Amino acid sequence: MGFTNPVIDSNVPDPMIIADDDGSWWVFATNGNGANIQTLRSRDLVTWDQMPDSLPSVPDWTTGGDVWAPEVARGGDGRWLMYYTTPAPADRGDIQSIGLAVATSPGGPYVDSSDEPLVCETDDGGSIDAHPYTAPDGKRYLYWKNDGNRVGVDTWISVQELDASGTRLVGKPTKLIKQDQQWEGSLVEAPFVVEASGTYWLFYSANAYDSADYAVGVARATRPTGPFTKLPDPVLMSNDVAAGPGHCALVTVGDRTWMAFHAWPPDAVGSTIPGRTMWLTEVRLGADEVVVTPPTTQYPSRPL
Repeated sequence: MGFTNPVIDSNVPDPMIIADDDGSWWVFATNGNGANIQTLRSRDLVTWDQMPDSLPSVPDWTTGGDVWAPEVARGGDGRWLMYYTTPAPADRGDIQSIGLAVATSPGGPYVDSSDEPLVCETDDGGSIDAHPYTAPDGKRYLYWKNDGNRVGVDTWISVQELDASGTRLVGKPTKLIKQDQQWEGSLVEAPFVVEASGTYWLFYSANAYDSADYAVGVARATRPTGPFTKLPDPVLMSNDVAAGPGHCALVTVGDRTWMAFHAWPPDAVGSTIPGRTMWLTEVRLGADEVVVTPPTTQYPSRPL
């Protein structure tokens, strides 16, 4: 028995999926529908129920209503950590930064009690699209993008080690990849890392998010800190049913890996309604290759 894409047919940009201990799944997405963080829950990854805003308030140094690209991971002490993009403190200019909020359950509510952002590259256009990753050896890392296209400079995806709790950065960041292929346009963003047979695959999105040129690329490395080498072509791009697919997140269910991503209807790119809807497709990962099934409205088999 299959399912129909999009699995969420309303505007849920930058979706990220995590598994709960009770067998359910959570989606967190960029602000909308009256919430700082759109939050939905499912038992099968296909049918989703709207849940309360998982980040109902933000710290005093930022403002609500412009909160992007949340990603959630379990911290070293068992709490849940939400890394999210939010406006930087007013004295740092009109840029975005990365905040960190904490909760005792995956659905929240998350609370950010910090006095300042976790990451804020003031001289490089700001910082967005944080992605936490725990390597097989237990070390934690945070990947993100400097928002260089906002100010006309290069966009880099960088990585920095996190401490065991996942709440503090350790050492210095390392720049990994920037926009240097024709299909990428003026930017790379939205990192997501997964390991397969000793290879670290860095998925990323590139080009203008509100165009059909937006697509997903991938780079490979033997260590989570790189160096990463890009594959020459995108692994997920527009077709006749989904335009501008991007900002992906991967989840493993049994022996299968699924990619969640947002995409526009081909006849409504850049629209408010329905906006960027959430799709699922299967991914095959190995040490030497990545194969992503192109977007299809009628998927032949269900994740669960």
